[in-house]
Order: sequence, then structure tokens, then C-alpha cells
Amino acid sequence: MNYIEKNDQSNRDNKYVHISQDFFKKYIVEGSTVGLGSGSTVEKIVCNFDLLDYKDTLHFIVTSLQIRLVAESLGLNIIDQSESRKIDVVMDGADQIDSEYNMIKGGGGALLKEKILISSSEKFVIFAQANKFVDKFNIAVPVEVTPFGRNFVMNQLKRIGGLPKMRLLEKGYPFITEDGNIIYDTVLPKSDDLRETERDIKNIPGVIEVGLFTNQAESYYKITSENDFEILKPKRS
Repeated sequence: MNYIEKNDQSNRDNKYVHISQDFFKKYIVEGSTVGLGSGSTVEKIVCNFDLLDYKDTLHFIVTSLQIRLVAESLGLNIIDQSESRKIDVVMDGADQIDSEYNMIKGGGGALLKEKILISSSEKFVIFAQANKFVDKFNIAVPVEVTPFGRNFVMNQLKRIGGLPKMRLLEKGYPFITEDGNIIYDTVLPKSDDLRETERDIKNIPGVIEVGLFTNQAESYYKITSENDFEILKPKRS
């Protein structure tokens, strides 16, 4: 694998170049179709794709306007998911990852597309700062809801013990996802079976998607504050 030497590193953090090169070596081959999640950490990895001398052979599927703009600025070949027979690997971030490698995602509002992309890929890899790895979840879970069903869904979330709060913009207007939905950031009761919790919430009429991700990734890049990283791999049963 060859890398293009770049003298201008003004938009890059050396930590992310090192991480990116490790990821590229292990997961990105010529002709790959790559799914791009969202978030600031993913953005920094995406910025390094132009280090690859074969980047023009790659195809990319994006989940958010944020990452689309970055990918377009780099001249990456963006395609629609319907144009690809398979997605070789998805790279994404996470808001929190618990000790069983369950994740909370959706802080940026792209949880629906991220879950579709991850579910349809051959494998996925997660990049997250070390402080995102916790023993037990301690933040609210995003629940994406059609505006028409907002009151019903809110009441149903309360019935199962949740504390939903509509996500608002700074000026007090509802946060609207790129798909035209609203989000209830919901503190959920403790559960011994997060898959069941995920399923129960998804079964509420009006819920589009829930930010609980219970499928395990191929690997997790745990990024430390010392310009270094650790790769975690779940034990497969």
C-alpha cells in the first residue's frame, strides 16, 4: 500500500494520520465500497483518504450532509446506496460504548441512515475517544420520531419508564433530522437485555429508529489523549 506524501498538514492531526493509515492497511483495498458515518472523529479519518494513491478506485456512501461536504471537497467518489451491490466496510463513531460493546449513537441526528448502512455492510469499524468507553450507559438515547406521532410516542416512552426530552436547537426550535423527523433524547430505565429494549422501542408506532446499536463491530479504535490508540476486538461466541 502506497501513501501520497503531503506537505500541507494544516487540516490534519498527526494522531489521525497514524490511525487512518492503520485502518486503511487493514480494511481498505482497491475498489472497495466504504460507508461513512458521521461525527468529528469520522470526519478527521475521512480527511486522510486523499493520502491513498488508489483513492479514485474507491466508492463512498455517506450518511450525513456534514460528511458529504468533506468527501466532496476531497474529490471522493460518492454513490447512492442503491448503486452498490455490497458495502465492504463502514467506518463510524459512537456517543458511548458500554462494556459489552453496545453503543449509543445519534448525537448528530444521523442514526437512521447509520443503522441502515451498518446493517447492510460486510463489517463495520468504530472510532471513538477513550472517554466514550464506559462500563454502563449514562447518557440519553436518541429516539427518532415522525412529527405526526410525537405526543403518542412521548407518552409510550414514559409508560416504559423512559424520560423523553425533545431535542431543540439553540433558539428553541425543534431539531429536525435530514429525513424530516424529530428526536426525543430519552433516559431509559436500566435493562439487562438491551436488544429487547431496542426492539420494544422500535415497535412503538411513530418511532422511526432508536439510537441503541447492539450489533458488535469488527473492531473499535479507542483513541487516547496521548496521540495513540488501542484496537479492541470483541470476543466472538
